[in-house]
Amino acid sequence: MTELAWGRRYLMCPPRHFGVLYEINPWMHREVVVDPDIAMTQWEGLAATLRSAGAAVEVIEPQQHVPDMVFTANAGLVSGRRFVPSHFRHPERQAETEVFAAWFAAAGHEVRRLPAASTHEGAGDALPFAPTDGPPVLLSGYRPRSDAAAATELGALLGCPVRAVELVDERLYHVDLTFCPLDDRRAICAPLGWDAYGRKVVEALVPEPLWLTDDEALAFTANSVVVGTTVVMPVVPVRVGRQLEAWGFTPVAVDVGEFLKAGGGCRCLTLALDVTLSPTSPAG
Repeated sequence: MTELAWGRRYLMCPPRHFGVLYEINPWMHREVVVDPDIAMTQWEGLAATLRSAGAAVEVIEPQQHVPDMVFTANAGLVSGRRFVPSHFRHPERQAETEVFAAWFAAAGHEVRRLPAASTHEGAGDALPFAPTDGPPVLLSGYRPRSDAAAATELGALLGCPVRAVELVDERLYHVDLTFCPLDDRRAICAPLGWDAYGRKVVEALVPEPLWLTDDEALAFTANSVVVGTTVVMPVVPVRVGRQLEAWGFTPVAVDVGEFLKAGGGCRCLTLALDVTLSPTSPAG
């Protein structure tokens, strides 16, 4: 097993303005009330767990007009010192793009833009898998929140192969609800979220997938964060936990229930800053 080459630096945003204020996915219902104190405690617990596992956490200042900014996975995609900000499909989230672009520019990143007509929601809809015998491949989801054509555009901007998979279950509206790379051979995979072709793409990419049942997938099991051999998860189903332990991982459950009310789990609340997808990317 070769551990992931990334996943030890994350960007997070405190949930100071977080709430379910609109409905843009099947999990969001405006009548559901978020407890701000519990949300902050859960967010701090996730950040502390990541730090305990050996990751560094950087924090971006929340902005009142973008309550979903807490889900930093959707900020964009990082490769070395290059950053491609997201183009959000829903108007409610579009103002986040310039907030994140400004943060990355101030931090010294080269900001590269998708074409104006393209929609893609960053690391929420694209995660890298680096096989032992080849370069990192970006698995990119499309249909609910991102365009299929964006995969080609991301490949050109980031200098890496991109494999597009269609997301066919509206409840699993981002690829990070269906896919979690673990190392150079393994990943947590939720076939409920993909069409038959997408499943074949993943089978060809990942030598040893941990296939989730439908119930496990809908509990956001794949929306986990890997730091070395620690897997930080919204829930650890017994079967999944046993398999992870057999492979040498340590699963750790972190309560993010307030964020699940908006359809977001552990991975949604983090953006890896130490990803390098291409040797031509500016050094991180």
